[in-house]
Amino acid sequence: MIELLQSIIKREAEALSNIPLNDNYEKAMDLVIEHVHHRRGKVVVSGMGKAGQIGANIATTLASTGTPAFFLHPSEAQHGDLGIVQPDDVLILISNSGKTREIIELIDLAHNLYSELPLIVITGNPDSPLGKAADICLSTGNPAEVCPLGMTPTTSTTMMTVIGDLLVVGIMTKIGFTIEEYAKRHHGGYLGVQARAKQSNTEQL
Repeated sequence: MIELLQSIIKREAEALSNIPLNDNYEKAMDLVIEHVHHRRGKVVVSGMGKAGQIGANIATTLASTGTPAFFLHPSEAQHGDLGIVQPDDVLILISNSGKTREIIELIDLAHNLYSELPLIVITGNPDSPLGKAADICLSTGNPAEVCPLGMTPTTSTTMMTVIGDLLVVGIMTKIGFTIEEYAKRHHGGYLGVQARAKQSNTEQL
């Protein structure tokens, strides 16, 4: 079993090292900064199933690090929640296949509301309908799942999570997000205590 677990770690690490990095990452960061920090819009993230769970994490992490973001469930969007979207927002849509029906429908609904809404897409299939609809497409590299059936989202969701981290940390760096600002957003819990301690240490230097 240890050998199996080691092989899983190795395969996922190899997949991570092969994420196709290109200029689209900085373009995506700059697009978010333009819409959120200059135009005062927000990031709206959406995905279905496991991709949606990753999307919710990306949205909350962005929000906690100075970039207002909201997770929109694609099915709930069809029942009124689309109203959260405003004209200066930017959408981050996540689908490994790039063919998820609810996400494809969400594009049409969002553009019917505001035709100029820009789309950042995270997918394993840049040639899919979702990938082709994107203003900026970030590919996972489409690695094989480590699931023995080759079906369960495992490696693909790891890629999505890390791509989200790349965007979050890159945006934090570009906007100069400080420990003081972090502490304002994290009052409770261990992170709140740590943030205030770091803030105090910074002020004493």
